[in-house]
Amino acid sequence: MRKALVVGIDHYSNSPLHGCVNDAKRMISVLESNGDGSPNFEVRSLISGETEVSSCILHEAIEELFSGNAETALLFFAGHGIVNEKTNAGYIVSQNGCKGSWGISLSEILHLANEAYPRVKSTVIILDSCQSGYAGEISGIGSDGQVSFIGNGVTILTACHRKGTADEQNGHGIFTELLIDGLNGAAADICGRITPAAIYSHVDQTLGAWDQRPIYKANVHTFVVLRRVEPKVPLEVLRRLPEYFSHPTVLCKLDPSFEPDRGEEAEKLKDIPVNAENVRRYRELQMCNRYGLVVPVDQPHMWHAAVHSTGCKLTALGVHYRMLAEMKRIK
Repeated sequence: MRKALVVGIDHYSNSPLHGCVNDAKRMISVLESNGDGSPNFEVRSLISGETEVSSCILHEAIEELFSGNAETALLFFAGHGIVNEKTNAGYIVSQNGCKGSWGISLSEILHLANEAYPRVKSTVIILDSCQSGYAGEISGIGSDGQVSFIGNGVTILTACHRKGTADEQNGHGIFTELLIDGLNGAAADICGRITPAAIYSHVDQTLGAWDQRPIYKANVHTFVVLRRVEPKVPLEVLRRLPEYFSHPTVLCKLDPSFEPDRGEEAEKLKDIPVNAENVRRYRELQMCNRYGLVVPVDQPHMWHAAVHSTGCKLTALGVHYRMLAEMKRIK
Protein backbone atom coordinates (compact mmCIF):
# COMPACT_ATOMS: atom_id res chain seq x y z
CA MET A 1 0.00 0.00 0.00
CA ARG A 2 2.53 2.57 -1.20
CA LYS A 3 1.32 5.01 -3.82
CA ALA A 4 2.87 7.98 -5.58
CA LEU A 5 1.63 10.76 -7.82
CA VAL A 6 4.34 12.18 -10.08
CA VAL A 7 3.65 15.45 -11.91
CA GLY A 8 5.92 17.07 -14.49
CA ILE A 9 4.96 20.20 -16.46
CA ASP A 10 7.13 21.80 -19.15
CA HIS A 11 4.40 23.01 -21.49
CA TYR A 12 3.35 26.36 -20.07
CA SER A 13 2.05 28.88 -22.62
CA ASN A 14 4.09 31.56 -20.84
CA SER A 15 7.57 30.74 -19.51
CA PRO A 16 7.85 27.10 -20.67
CA LEU A 17 10.29 24.84 -18.85
CA HIS A 18 12.61 22.21 -20.29
CA GLY A 19 13.55 19.69 -17.61
CA CYS A 20 10.41 18.91 -15.61
CA VAL A 21 9.00 16.22 -17.89
CA ASN A 22 12.37 14.49 -18.06
CA ASP A 23 12.64 14.64 -14.28
CA ALA A 24 9.13 13.28 -13.75
CA LYS A 25 9.74 10.34 -16.08
CA ARG A 26 12.99 9.48 -14.31
CA MET A 27 11.25 9.71 -10.94
CA ILE A 28 8.57 7.28 -12.12
CA SER A 29 11.24 4.81 -13.16
CA VAL A 30 13.18 4.98 -9.90
CA LEU A 31 10.13 4.96 -7.59
CA GLU A 32 8.35 2.02 -9.18
CA SER A 33 10.87 -0.58 -8.02
CA ASN A 34 13.59 -1.13 -5.48
CA GLY A 35 17.19 -1.80 -6.42
CA ASP A 36 16.57 -5.55 -6.66
CA GLY A 37 13.59 -5.06 -8.99
CA SER A 38 10.93 -5.74 -6.34
CA PRO A 39 7.81 -3.50 -6.43
CA ASN A 40 8.03 -0.24 -4.50
CA PHE A 41 5.48 2.53 -5.17
CA GLU A 42 2.41 2.14 -7.37
CA VAL A 43 2.84 5.27 -9.47
CA ARG A 44 0.34 7.42 -11.31
CA SER A 45 1.57 10.34 -13.38
CA LEU A 46 0.50 13.60 -14.94
CA ILE A 47 2.95 14.57 -17.68
CA SER A 48 2.47 17.62 -19.86
CA GLY A 49 2.70 16.77 -23.54
CA GLU A 50 0.93 13.49 -22.76
CA THR A 51 -2.08 15.06 -21.06
CA GLU A 52 -3.33 18.55 -20.27
CA VAL A 53 -2.39 19.08 -16.62
CA SER A 54 -5.16 21.56 -15.82
CA SER A 55 -5.96 22.86 -12.36
CA CYS A 56 -9.04 20.63 -12.24
CA ILE A 57 -7.16 17.46 -13.21
CA LEU A 58 -4.27 18.26 -10.86
CA HIS A 59 -6.63 18.95 -7.96
CA GLU A 60 -8.56 15.70 -8.51
CA ALA A 61 -5.37 13.65 -8.72
CA ILE A 62 -3.96 15.09 -5.48
CA GLU A 63 -7.26 14.54 -3.69
CA GLU A 64 -7.26 10.91 -4.85
CA LEU A 65 -3.68 10.44 -3.70
CA PHE A 66 -4.66 11.32 -0.15
CA SER A 67 -7.92 9.34 -0.16
CA GLY A 68 -8.27 5.80 1.15
CA ASN A 69 -5.73 3.92 3.23
CA ALA A 70 -2.01 3.62 2.53
CA GLU A 71 1.25 2.98 4.29
CA THR A 72 2.87 5.82 2.34
CA ALA A 73 1.61 8.45 -0.11
CA LEU A 74 4.19 10.45 -2.07
CA LEU A 75 3.62 13.56 -4.17
CA PHE A 76 6.36 14.70 -6.55
CA PHE A 77 5.86 17.90 -8.51
CA ALA A 78 8.24 19.47 -11.04
CA GLY A 79 7.06 22.67 -12.63
CA HIS A 80 6.47 26.32 -11.85
CA GLY A 81 5.80 27.46 -8.30
CA ILE A 82 4.88 30.89 -7.08
CA VAL A 83 4.19 32.81 -3.88
CA ASN A 84 1.77 35.73 -3.85
CA GLU A 85 3.46 38.04 -1.38
CA LYS A 86 0.36 40.23 -1.00
CA THR A 87 -1.82 37.35 0.18
CA ASN A 88 1.05 35.25 1.55
CA ALA A 89 -0.18 32.24 -0.42
CA GLY A 90 1.97 29.73 -2.29
CA TYR A 91 0.97 27.61 -5.29
CA ILE A 92 2.16 24.90 -7.62
CA VAL A 93 1.20 26.14 -11.05
CA SER A 94 -0.97 24.01 -13.31
CA GLN A 95 -0.57 24.02 -17.08
CA ASN A 96 -3.50 26.44 -17.47
CA GLY A 97 -2.59 28.46 -14.38
CA CYS A 98 -2.76 32.23 -14.62
CA LYS A 99 -2.82 35.25 -12.34
CA GLY A 100 -5.63 34.87 -9.85
CA SER A 101 -5.95 31.15 -10.53
CA TRP A 102 -2.46 29.70 -10.46
CA GLY A 103 -3.28 26.08 -9.74
CA ILE A 104 -3.28 24.31 -6.37
CA SER A 105 -2.36 26.16 -3.19
CA LEU A 106 0.34 24.64 -1.01
CA SER A 107 -1.87 25.20 2.03
CA GLU A 108 -4.58 23.02 0.46
CA ILE A 109 -2.07 20.27 -0.35
CA LEU A 110 -0.80 20.34 3.21
CA HIS A 111 -4.36 20.33 4.55
CA LEU A 112 -5.17 17.22 2.49
CA ALA A 113 -1.99 15.53 3.72
CA ASN A 114 -2.70 16.41 7.35
CA GLU A 115 -6.29 15.18 7.11
CA ALA A 116 -5.17 11.89 5.58
CA TYR A 117 -3.41 10.79 8.79
CA PRO A 118 -3.78 8.12 10.16
CA ARG A 119 -5.47 6.54 7.12
CA VAL A 120 -2.22 7.35 5.35
CA LYS A 121 0.51 6.59 7.85
CA SER A 122 3.26 8.58 6.09
CA THR A 123 3.06 11.37 3.53
CA VAL A 124 6.05 12.67 1.61
CA ILE A 125 5.73 15.87 -0.45
CA ILE A 126 8.63 16.61 -2.80
CA LEU A 127 8.54 19.86 -4.76
CA ASP A 128 11.04 20.86 -7.44
CA SER A 129 9.66 24.32 -8.12
CA CYS A 130 10.56 27.91 -7.42
CA GLN A 131 9.61 29.29 -4.00
CA SER A 132 8.57 25.78 -2.91
CA GLY A 133 10.07 26.22 0.55
CA TYR A 134 6.90 28.12 1.44
CA ALA A 135 5.28 24.70 1.93
CA GLY A 136 7.18 24.30 5.19
CA GLU A 137 5.93 27.63 6.56
CA ILE A 138 2.18 27.03 6.41
CA SER A 139 0.44 26.96 9.77
CA GLY A 140 -2.44 24.62 10.49
CA ILE A 141 -4.16 22.77 13.30
CA GLY A 142 -2.74 19.42 14.34
CA SER A 143 -4.76 16.42 15.51
CA ASP A 144 -4.18 17.47 19.14
CA GLY A 145 -5.76 20.86 18.55
CA GLN A 146 -2.42 22.67 18.75
CA VAL A 147 -0.94 24.86 16.04
CA SER A 148 1.36 22.75 13.86
CA PHE A 149 3.22 23.73 10.72
CA ILE A 150 3.20 20.15 9.48
CA GLY A 151 0.71 17.47 10.52
CA ASN A 152 1.45 14.02 11.89
CA GLY A 153 3.31 11.71 9.55
CA VAL A 154 4.09 14.44 7.00
CA THR A 155 7.51 15.09 5.46
CA ILE A 156 8.25 17.98 3.09
CA LEU A 157 11.34 18.17 0.89
CA THR A 158 11.70 21.13 -1.46
CA ALA A 159 14.24 22.35 -3.97
CA CYS A 160 14.65 25.79 -2.43
CA HIS A 161 13.37 28.23 0.19
CA ARG A 162 10.37 30.52 -0.27
CA LYS A 163 12.36 33.18 -2.11
CA GLY A 164 14.60 30.76 -4.01
CA THR A 165 14.60 29.48 -7.56
CA ALA A 166 14.70 25.86 -8.68
CA ASP A 167 17.36 25.81 -11.36
CA GLU A 168 17.64 23.59 -14.44
CA GLN A 169 20.84 22.37 -16.03
CA ASN A 170 21.34 20.21 -19.14
CA GLY A 171 17.65 19.42 -19.44
CA HIS A 172 17.14 18.41 -15.80
CA GLY A 173 16.33 20.13 -12.54
CA ILE A 174 19.45 20.35 -10.37
CA PHE A 175 17.48 19.32 -7.28
CA THR A 176 15.83 16.31 -8.93
CA GLU A 177 19.12 15.21 -10.46
CA LEU A 178 20.59 14.96 -6.95
CA LEU A 179 17.37 13.46 -5.61
CA ILE A 180 17.49 10.63 -8.16
CA ASP A 181 21.19 10.11 -7.50
CA GLY A 182 20.34 9.66 -3.83
CA LEU A 183 17.45 7.28 -4.60
CA ASN A 184 19.74 5.20 -6.80
CA GLY A 185 21.91 4.48 -3.77
CA ALA A 186 24.11 7.48 -3.03
CA ALA A 187 21.97 8.28 0.03
CA ALA A 188 21.55 4.68 1.23
CA ASP A 189 22.59 3.56 4.70
CA ILE A 190 24.56 0.36 5.41
CA CYS A 191 21.36 -1.70 5.12
CA GLY A 192 20.45 -0.13 1.75
CA ARG A 193 17.59 2.00 3.10
CA ILE A 194 16.99 5.49 1.68
CA THR A 195 14.99 7.97 3.76
CA PRO A 196 13.89 11.57 3.05
CA ALA A 197 16.34 12.79 5.70
CA ALA A 198 19.20 10.97 3.97
CA ILE A 199 18.12 12.44 0.62
CA TYR A 200 18.13 15.93 2.12
CA SER A 201 21.60 15.39 3.58
CA HIS A 202 22.87 14.17 0.19
CA VAL A 203 21.42 17.16 -1.67
CA ASP A 204 22.47 19.68 0.96
CA GLN A 205 26.08 18.46 1.05
CA THR A 206 26.34 18.49 -2.75
CA LEU A 207 25.06 22.00 -3.35
CA GLY A 208 27.46 24.82 -2.57
CA ALA A 209 26.95 27.90 -0.41
CA TRP A 210 25.98 29.99 -3.46
CA ASP A 211 23.57 27.40 -4.91
CA GLN A 212 19.86 26.98 -4.25
CA ARG A 213 19.25 25.67 -0.75
CA PRO A 214 16.90 22.73 -0.24
CA ILE A 215 14.39 22.66 2.63
CA TYR A 216 13.52 19.62 4.76
CA LYS A 217 10.80 19.59 7.41
CA ALA A 218 9.05 16.67 9.03
CA ASN A 219 6.67 15.73 11.80
CA VAL A 220 7.24 11.99 12.05
CA HIS A 221 7.67 9.31 14.69
CA THR A 222 9.66 7.03 12.38
CA PHE A 223 11.43 7.72 9.11
CA VAL A 224 9.76 6.39 5.99
CA VAL A 225 11.96 4.37 3.63
CA LEU A 226 11.52 5.75 0.12
CA ARG A 227 13.48 3.01 -1.61
CA ARG A 228 15.77 0.07 -0.89
CA VAL A 229 18.93 -0.84 -2.75
CA GLU A 230 21.47 -3.59 -2.21
CA PRO A 231 22.92 -3.35 1.32
CA LYS A 232 26.53 -2.23 1.48
CA VAL A 233 27.15 -5.11 3.87
CA PRO A 234 24.88 -8.17 3.56
CA LEU A 235 22.25 -8.15 6.30
CA GLU A 236 23.21 -11.64 7.46
CA VAL A 237 26.74 -10.38 8.05
CA LEU A 238 25.47 -7.44 10.10
CA ARG A 239 23.38 -9.85 12.17
CA ARG A 240 26.57 -11.75 13.05
CA LEU A 241 28.34 -8.73 14.58
CA PRO A 242 27.43 -9.80 18.17
CA GLU A 243 28.94 -13.20 17.36
CA TYR A 244 32.24 -11.63 16.30
CA PHE A 245 32.23 -9.00 19.05
CA SER A 246 30.76 -10.35 22.31
CA HIS A 247 30.90 -6.84 23.79
CA PRO A 248 31.00 -3.44 22.01
CA THR A 249 34.57 -2.79 23.22
CA VAL A 250 36.00 -6.28 22.81
CA LEU A 251 38.67 -7.03 20.19
CA CYS A 252 38.13 -9.68 17.57
CA LYS A 253 41.49 -11.44 17.50
CA LEU A 254 43.05 -12.27 14.14
CA ASP A 255 46.04 -14.38 13.19
CA PRO A 256 47.63 -15.74 9.99
CA SER A 257 45.13 -18.61 9.80
CA PHE A 258 42.56 -16.00 8.67
CA GLU A 259 44.57 -14.82 5.65
CA PRO A 260 45.33 -17.20 2.75
CA ASP A 261 47.21 -14.54 0.73
CA ARG A 262 50.22 -13.84 2.90
CA GLY A 263 52.37 -12.03 0.38
CA GLU A 264 55.90 -11.26 1.53
CA GLU A 265 55.17 -12.98 4.85
CA ALA A 266 54.34 -16.33 3.20
CA GLU A 267 57.68 -18.06 3.91
CA LYS A 268 57.75 -16.98 7.54
CA LEU A 269 54.17 -18.17 8.08
CA LYS A 270 54.28 -21.40 6.08
CA ASP A 271 53.91 -23.58 9.17
CA ILE A 272 50.62 -21.93 10.18
CA PRO A 273 47.76 -23.61 8.27
CA VAL A 274 44.94 -21.58 6.76
CA ASN A 275 41.58 -22.23 8.43
CA ALA A 276 38.62 -22.12 6.00
CA GLU A 277 36.14 -21.04 8.67
CA ASN A 278 38.46 -18.27 9.83
CA VAL A 279 38.84 -17.11 6.22
CA ARG A 280 35.05 -16.88 5.88
CA ARG A 281 34.80 -14.79 9.04
CA TYR A 282 37.73 -12.66 7.97
CA ARG A 283 36.14 -11.85 4.59
CA GLU A 284 33.01 -10.68 6.39
CA LEU A 285 35.06 -8.52 8.73
CA GLN A 286 36.83 -7.05 5.71
CA MET A 287 33.45 -6.04 4.26
CA CYS A 288 32.61 -4.35 7.55
CA ASN A 289 35.97 -2.58 7.47
CA ARG A 290 35.31 -1.34 3.94
CA TYR A 291 32.22 0.55 5.13
CA GLY A 292 33.56 1.92 8.39
CA LEU A 293 32.12 -0.58 10.88
CA VAL A 294 35.41 -2.21 11.85
CA VAL A 295 39.04 -1.01 11.99
CA PRO A 296 42.30 -2.98 12.45
CA VAL A 297 44.13 -2.73 15.77
CA ASP A 298 47.67 -1.26 15.76
CA GLN A 299 48.02 -1.90 12.01
CA PRO A 300 47.25 0.13 8.88
CA HIS A 301 45.13 -2.54 7.15
CA MET A 302 43.16 -5.67 7.94
CA TRP A 303 45.77 -7.78 6.10
CA HIS A 304 48.49 -6.59 8.45
CA ALA A 305 46.23 -7.22 11.46
CA ALA A 306 45.85 -10.84 10.36
CA VAL A 307 49.43 -11.67 9.43
CA HIS A 308 50.80 -9.88 12.51
CA SER A 309 48.20 -11.42 14.85
CA THR A 310 46.59 -8.30 16.28
CA GLY A 311 42.90 -8.02 15.55
CA CYS A 312 40.12 -5.57 14.81
CA LYS A 313 37.55 -3.56 16.76
CA LEU A 314 34.23 -1.87 16.19
CA THR A 315 33.96 1.81 15.28
CA ALA A 316 31.18 3.95 16.74
CA LEU A 317 29.11 3.10 13.66
CA GLY A 318 29.94 -0.57 14.13
CA VAL A 319 28.81 -0.42 17.77
CA HIS A 320 25.49 1.02 16.57
CA TYR A 321 24.88 -1.77 14.07
CA ARG A 322 26.01 -4.39 16.57
CA MET A 323 23.37 -3.05 18.95
CA LEU A 324 20.72 -3.20 16.20
CA ALA A 325 21.73 -6.79 15.47
CA GLU A 326 21.55 -7.70 19.15
CA MET A 327 18.06 -6.16 19.31
CA LYS A 328 17.10 -8.08 16.13
CA ARG A 329 16.38 -4.88 14.24
CA ILE A 330 18.44 -5.60 11.14
CA LYS A 331 15.80 -6.15 8.46
